[in-house]
Amino acid sequence: MSLETDFERIELPLKNAFTISRGSQDVAENVVIKVSDGEYTGVGGAAPSPHYGETPGTVEAVLLDLLGVVESIDDPHALAAIERRMYETVQGNPAARCAVDIACHDLAAKRLSLPLYRYWGLAPDAPRTSYTIGLDATERMGEKTVEAIDAGFETLKVKLGTDRDLEIIETIREAAPDATVRVDANEAWRPNEAVRRIRELDALGVEFVEQPVPADEPESLRFVHERSVLPIAADESCVTLADIPRVADRAAIANIKLMKCGGLREAKRMIAAARAHGLDVMLGCMIESNASIAAACHLAPLVEYVDLDGSLLLAEDPYEGISMPGGDPEVGDLDRPGTGVRHT
Repeated sequence: MSLETDFERIELPLKNAFTISRGSQDVAENVVIKVSDGEYTGVGGAAPSPHYGETPGTVEAVLLDLLGVVESIDDPHALAAIERRMYETVQGNPAARCAVDIACHDLAAKRLSLPLYRYWGLAPDAPRTSYTIGLDATERMGEKTVEAIDAGFETLKVKLGTDRDLEIIETIREAAPDATVRVDANEAWRPNEAVRRIRELDALGVEFVEQPVPADEPESLRFVHERSVLPIAADESCVTLADIPRVADRAAIANIKLMKCGGLREAKRMIAAARAHGLDVMLGCMIESNASIAAACHLAPLVEYVDLDGSLLLAEDPYEGISMPGGDPEVGDLDRPGTGVRHT
């Protein structure tokens, strides 16, 4: 066996401009990796985030070295060795390492004719994913909410971080009185402001609040966590395994994302560590192609909360993955060998 590797950058237009407190985008750029043994091909995707120091250009810049690791080891089942050698070769660029890691997992499971969740010994039971309502004019956010509910979604994650946050949630509640609503401030609030706003959000039936304060202010996160009437989820404050014990007394939920932590094996370690520290886990994502979202779906049985709607926000995607009507993963898609991803 001699493994062959390749990659390409893909441009993914969004259905709607996606806006959070830090900025807006209407196109996402991902890099797709392929690892082939001549009979089967593993596929993985990188969705780099400038917030964590990565761009499509930085991903492409390190991929020759990372794929060289895969070719030199020449065994897609040697996942621990590949992960270790990649980290020794490129310590940053977690999205780039993640894409290669996903492609190798996909290939390894395909060679055994197993879906990835069964390769890990899991059952296909997972929570439904939430659907994200990005920042927009308040009326338009209400319209997006109606569209999501009409599509069968029961849980919404609403982006906040404006001077009209309460008005937004009141509008969302009017449009979807029975939906489960979570909110994400993306570091936009100050500590006292966060405590006050959370009290107001609790009165509107919000389930929990994600990253209310800046990640570089750990004591602010502790301040809010200790005074909040709602559970706090740590996202930007929780990037890699080392961050789990750091947020354990500052949050109730750890938001784990493959693109932040560098791959599936690291994500599984983070989930186990979160359990040991008494944290619940949300599995999140960036705006991603199914080339990477499909792999995350196979991890979902391990967590309490799922936010894997990245591919659902796209206008088009050259890859099919795990379809999620109303947020519920299709078991038939999950049961395809590997991650279930395939080119359209």
